[in-house]
Amino acid sequence: MDTPDFAGDALPHPELEMPYSSLEYRQHQMFPRLSAGEIQSLRRFATPRSFRAGELIFETGKVALGLFVLLHGRVRIASRDSFGRSTVITEHEAGHFMAEMAQLSGKPALIDGIALTDVDTLVIEPERLRALIVADAQLGEHIMRALILRRLGLIEQGLGPIIVGNGDDARLIRLQGFLRRNAYPATVIDARTDPEAITLLGDMTTGPDDFPLVFCPNGGLLRAPDEAQLASCLGLVPTFEPTHVYDVAIVGAGPAGLAAAVYAATEGLSVAVFDQRAPGGQAGASSRIENYLGFPTGISGQALAARAFQQALKFGAHLAIPGKVLDVSRQEGNFVLTLQDGQRIGARTVVVASGAAYRKPDVPGFERFEGRGTYYWASTIEAKLVKGQDIVLMGGGNSAGQAVVFLANFARSIRVLIRAGDLNASMSRYLIDRIGSLPNVTLCTHCVLRRLEGDEAGLTEVHIRREAEGIDEAVPTRHLFLFIGADPKTDWLVSSGVEFDNRGFVMTGSARSESRRSEAGAYYLLETSVPGLFAVGDVRSESAKRVAAAVGDGAAVVSQIHAYLSRELTVSVR
Repeated sequence: MDTPDFAGDALPHPELEMPYSSLEYRQHQMFPRLSAGEIQSLRRFATPRSFRAGELIFETGKVALGLFVLLHGRVRIASRDSFGRSTVITEHEAGHFMAEMAQLSGKPALIDGIALTDVDTLVIEPERLRALIVADAQLGEHIMRALILRRLGLIEQGLGPIIVGNGDDARLIRLQGFLRRNAYPATVIDARTDPEAITLLGDMTTGPDDFPLVFCPNGGLLRAPDEAQLASCLGLVPTFEPTHVYDVAIVGAGPAGLAAAVYAATEGLSVAVFDQRAPGGQAGASSRIENYLGFPTGISGQALAARAFQQALKFGAHLAIPGKVLDVSRQEGNFVLTLQDGQRIGARTVVVASGAAYRKPDVPGFERFEGRGTYYWASTIEAKLVKGQDIVLMGGGNSAGQAVVFLANFARSIRVLIRAGDLNASMSRYLIDRIGSLPNVTLCTHCVLRRLEGDEAGLTEVHIRREAEGIDEAVPTRHLFLFIGADPKTDWLVSSGVEFDNRGFVMTGSARSESRRSEAGAYYLLETSVPGLFAVGDVRSESAKRVAAAVGDGAAVVSQIHAYLSRELTVSVR
């Protein structure tokens, strides 16, 4: 095996399309009974707490105290939707513990815990829970496995908010993708075809601009929300202690940022990580990465990011996702990051891991089709939309190749457009060979996108120019997938004083200009022109645009941060 027996349960995971019964054979792992010795071991991290019969121990939509170990009595775990409808999930007896992934990070509970009898418990608060998982490796493994499997079960059951809208509406797809990438369960109901939509909408007054509607677990109703509004309603937006100064603030939760978070947290640094959407970055768009060391059968970008996210959380990193950083400045010797919600966070060092934004084709009127037939992502959500249809995909890199191989399982045909004469210079050999064996994939070389046509529903036709033959062609399709590279996401660094190359990527180490290096004095290979501000991964100038290289950057930067902090301490002592 290329992974531990429970590593495949990492969240979020694009292949979570199996019935809930797929977890039934793992009930003993989802709901283990702790031994007397294990309970004794965890007592030093816990506080006794008793509840009377009928009392709510934790409640859907509200932050729970932490993980509860049941010493005496019986507790019912039930899910409750926005309309108060309850479904029993399980019942706990003495020796069981009650929690899922939300309790590891102090997020609102997704389920109710109701005391059926008078009960005695031990409560382990999130910070102490993370300390327990690190301190007792064997017990920590049992707890982490159970927390992950329980979240999987909630996702498969479709618990959480109810989203009502048109199944192919770009706004609904975006919200669904946001929740999925953040491993948050939800129920999606098509207002056009699902009978339950009539019951849910009842006497509500709605118009086309109100959809999608989101019924939140706390009883709130959102009309056509954006991701930030949805995150706020679900209690996902974190708050920070304004006087606390982190050792390192990491902006971006792709492979580079998550690697830096894991290694920094394991070495005792206080860490805050910010990402405006979800873990994974551009790597999350890869449906299967097969050339990453240690995974001979491949791993999806989302699953890889999810494992790193769980590791960072386990070791105590404070992960603010979603959390958009607007700018960074230097004040009184520390950095100050300003968030979109107005919060200001202090840090002794900053790691820029904000990656790159998907590039858009330069064709007239492209903005008309944003989210109306154009995609930058290939997950099971998009796979359902293209099932049995003819689609077009632009791009010749590895991400494009991975998307082609994945989507070929669903689409009737795929036309792949590339500017070059072949894929040899831009794509790994194993992907080229695999694509060549797919009967429903056609490669169009020397092809350029000229324009798009559509109707009220969205995209209907892609017009291309086959330059080698001098032929124009109209390709009927409702779905265009774009994997044509990315531009660095550095808008939040404009006023920071960081030096960029001529393409807008962040300069580091010896790549910085001589004058900027002399201004900063001693420098580290991943340090920018601003002392104490480092850059890793795709956002860094001259970096190798590969997942493994990004992870390597994230690991390497931690030793340089230690050296920088040590140097600063020595200077301040003098």
